[in-house]
Amino acid sequence: MALPKYKTSRANTHSRRSNWKASATATVSCQNCGAPAYPHMACPTCGSYRGRTYRSAIKPGLAQ
Repeated sequence: MALPKYKTSRANTHSRRSNWKASATATVSCQNCGAPAYPHMACPTCGSYRGRTYRSAIKPGLAQ
């Protein structure tokens, strides 16, 4: 197998990797409470997904 003859410079490495950017995760609004939530997951605010409640809402400041 062929090997590189010279070291790849930082400029070439950075320009090649310049398109490796992280993208923001898409969110949808919850149909029950309207809070932003991830698609295909239960809402972190009210705990509902597709009309069913899977867990009760967590009250901030209280230990579980």
